[in-house]
Amino acid sequence: MVQHPDLTDGLPEGLLARPLTLDDAQAVTDVMAAEEMAVLGEVVIEYADIVGDWQRPSFDITASTIGVFAGDALVGYAERSGHTRGDAAVHPDHQGRGIGTWLAGWLQETARAAGDDVIGMPKPEGSPGDRLLESLGFRVRWNSWVLQLPEGAAIPSRPLPPGYAVRTATPDEHEAVWTVVEDAFLEWSVRPRQTFEDFAASVFRRPGFEPWNLRVATDPEGAVVGVSIVVLASGCAYVDKLAVRRDQRKQGLATALLADSFAISREHGATRSELSTDSRTGALGLYAGVGMQVTSNWVNRAIDV
Repeated sequence: MVQHPDLTDGLPEGLLARPLTLDDAQAVTDVMAAEEMAVLGEVVIEYADIVGDWQRPSFDITASTIGVFAGDALVGYAERSGHTRGDAAVHPDHQGRGIGTWLAGWLQETARAAGDDVIGMPKPEGSPGDRLLESLGFRVRWNSWVLQLPEGAAIPSRPLPPGYAVRTATPDEHEAVWTVVEDAFLEWSVRPRQTFEDFAASVFRRPGFEPWNLRVATDPEGAVVGVSIVVLASGCAYVDKLAVRRDQRKQGLATALLADSFAISREHGATRSELSTDSRTGALGLYAGVGMQVTSNWVNRAIDV
């Protein structure tokens, strides 16, 4: 088991730290939401995001998380969420006290103990968190962008090739969905292959999941060749994953999946449509080409451990 570094050394007087439990998921959501509102002017994190990630079978909450408390109130947190991946947040009312620096040190110690050689996390470009990580020696690993389809706009979709279809996935296609998504994302993401069980925990078992959230493109034989995973939250349709099998690209399937995802989300009450992409994928031009506009810029900073 990963051993935590000292849980009080270096923290401001009166603050305590401990590993988190699933019961702390709402408190973590609240801290992240406060930080996002201060930086972005809106909240994008959801309680379901935290639960979906933490309920993965491979994720050891005790070994992989830490919370900093002022009395009973969580004021900062960090997690090693996966191979070389982390996240952290400090409530705006408690920033500037050294909590973020302490959490960054905890992340590096925990990543090193887990066998990683690097650890990194995303932050809005130019935000207090981004500036802190830069001052601590974290380098930019890649850039990412959140894009939004203007309200009332629709993505123009060209006709599907003969015999192809876009529809809701069936339960017996879940493993095929996992295969298409993992194959596509591992073309550019340097990490171990995610197990089906972990994928299922954060997708099909995510709190609030409904069958229509999972869109697939099928070929004339009925095989799943494209996937869109859409999350509806606070009136926003967010495409969390979009993937097309390598041998099926350049036929308009990604655009068709996007158009379908946003259209069906509007039927379920969505008033805006968003997704994110990063500089590793080369997909920014695709989304800009269908009328989506960048609303925020993020950087993933990392440091060798």
